[in-house]
Amino acid sequence: MMRAGVADLKLHPGKAPHWLIQRMMPMASAICEFIVDEYGTIELLRRLSDPVYFQALSNVLGYDWDSSGSTTVTCGVLKSVLSFEKHGLVGVGGKGLASLRTPDQLRALEDRGLDGKRLAWTSRAVAKVDSAAIQAGYQLYHHVFFVDQDENWTVVQQGMDSKTGDARRYHWISEYVHSFVEEPHSGIISGEVKSMTLDMTSKKSDDCRSTSVDIVKDDPHRIRRLFESIQPHGETTLVPWLDDIEPIVEIPSYKVIPRTMDWEAVRKAYETQPKNYENLLMIEGIGPATVRGLALIAEMIFGSAPSWSDPVRMTFAFGGKDGVPFPVPRKGYDKAILFMEQTLNDARIGNRDRVVALKRLRRFAPPILRTLTD
Repeated sequence: MMRAGVADLKLHPGKAPHWLIQRMMPMASAICEFIVDEYGTIELLRRLSDPVYFQALSNVLGYDWDSSGSTTVTCGVLKSVLSFEKHGLVGVGGKGLASLRTPDQLRALEDRGLDGKRLAWTSRAVAKVDSAAIQAGYQLYHHVFFVDQDENWTVVQQGMDSKTGDARRYHWISEYVHSFVEEPHSGIISGEVKSMTLDMTSKKSDDCRSTSVDIVKDDPHRIRRLFESIQPHGETTLVPWLDDIEPIVEIPSYKVIPRTMDWEAVRKAYETQPKNYENLLMIEGIGPATVRGLALIAEMIFGSAPSWSDPVRMTFAFGGKDGVPFPVPRKGYDKAILFMEQTLNDARIGNRDRVVALKRLRRFAPPILRTLTD
């Protein structure tokens, strides 16, 4: 079941201070080790795939409660500390150019007996869905892929709306993905709910997906004529197609009829004859404009309308780097790290008293915090 919600994830300037990262890393390592020791790697992947738990973990580690950096820094910390030897899983990818190296890093895992080629394809598919199949005005810039030795995986990726500075975080887990193109997310969290979003992953878009596949199987020249027929003369929006609009509103860019599509990609699709929408989406060159163009042809000419509804909860233990909701108490943070590490060591030698004490604290914690000590 996908969990979607709203959290104010604005772009904050600056970087996480070194003294905070030095504390975040051992704390993150200890928390993850606790979870893996008690429940296995799949449970840690499940929690990272939950946008609420992920945000709570970020806050527990001391990062800003409402910053887009809570995603990039927390993922960076996790990627730095997780290892097959200690935790049974690793994280690859990152922000900006680092995200583009994810497929190569996954293919390199073949040295550990994993199907790196398949994992690399999965990484590309996940990124393609959130950049092209869901169009809400967010440009992806962060992609981290967590995978265990059994090839169970979780992806946490984020996009930014450059006009508003709002971030949107997308969560995936292999356990929930029965189809990459029909409601595949374990959760999506954002600071805004857009009034109009092209969501080709919605169940409501099933007919539109099928029609889009049928369209590309036709002669590309005919597709071009269909595309040109939906472009009103002198207009670039759907306003002429909408009746009795009062007041007149500006149509968002992601529902603007694209000026053109990638006709070379359309030709490739015709030659490939994709069996389904997932195959279509993975064809090189099939990007946001082409996906939108095909969806609008399907809607306006063939009556197969897509979903235009946007498919879109936090804790404090050590404050935040900007002093919100309070400054990070460094000595308290260090004591907590020491306690966590000592508890892990005691558990390994058979002294479960500290672990039992941690579990007793659950009775006094809010529901979302209880998961941190499960």
